Amino acid sequence: MRRAISNRAFILGFVVVLFILLASLPLLASQYAVILLTSVFMYIIITVSWTMFSGPTGYISLAPAAFFGVGVYTSALLGLSLPLPAVIGIGGLGSFCLALLVGALTLRLKGIYFVMFTFGLVELLLHFIIWWEVNITGTTGRMVPTVSNTTVYYLMLTVFTVLMFTTYFIRRSKYGLALQSIGEEEEAAAHTGINVTALKIITFAVSAFFMGAAGAIMATRWTYIDPRIAFNPLLSFMPVLMAIFGGMGQLYGPIIGAAIFTYLEEFLITRFPYHYMLIFGIIMVLAIVYLPDGVVGLLQKLWKRIPGRKHADT
Repeated sequence: MRRAISNRAFILGFVVVLFILLASLPLLASQYAVILLTSVFMYIIITVSWTMFSGPTGYISLAPAAFFGVGVYTSALLGLSLPLPAVIGIGGLGSFCLALLVGALTLRLKGIYFVMFTFGLVELLLHFIIWWEVNITGTTGRMVPTVSNTTVYYLMLTVFTVLMFTTYFIRRSKYGLALQSIGEEEEAAAHTGINVTALKIITFAVSAFFMGAAGAIMATRWTYIDPRIAFNPLLSFMPVLMAIFGGMGQLYGPIIGAAIFTYLEEFLITRFPYHYMLIFGIIMVLAIVYLPDGVVGLLQKLWKRIPGRKHADT
């Protein structure tokens, strides 16, 4: 018991110190570092949000780009008339409501059918908004009111913090256990009295809220957006790759995967702009073949092999 309490105190202290360091970083680091870390936070938010639902349930969603794009367009449409915090909240709620609707229609589907529908949602929204802008509004994109890089960083840090607390409490609650049981044997979970459909829909919608909020914030960095920027299909695949690369067994796995991949993307785009996706693909194939449990799984195996570690644990 004492050891468990001391471990929790250590983790809490580490989290507090880390948050203080992240909050003070814009005062110490260069603007490039602030911009890079903002991108890291964006991918972490999308990846952890994706893992919140897809990790325990086993339902592979390819809809992140749709929910992120709703947030982006919310910022473009309402950014001039409402305060930014309100825009972020509306962007998150818009994605939440869309996910409720989509979840109610599709979360009775399983396997490849759910995957296909969620990716089809991205394409549906993309082409619908292209049609709307060309035929109804007569536009080819929209200007987005911008704010400073530091403001964007702090807003993204705030959403990241709320997301981490939300994910932690879901995992530690009875709802997290219920989600795990759905992933292990859904029919058995239903027989024990769990309303599996309602739980899946609500969790799916909660995860979409954070993706929409991240999209609303990130749009303020881009000045100009159009449907292909807002609903970029790549944003549906990157969270999956990042979560697999980091490992989904622990909460910090997707964080590590998203952080490494974001920096890797930045490095490869600047050094190999025409081949970076090919390199990404090779890295992912190697990771799936040789790191089935992700980076976190590899680190755990190495930790167990440290001489004297087994004796210390006992």
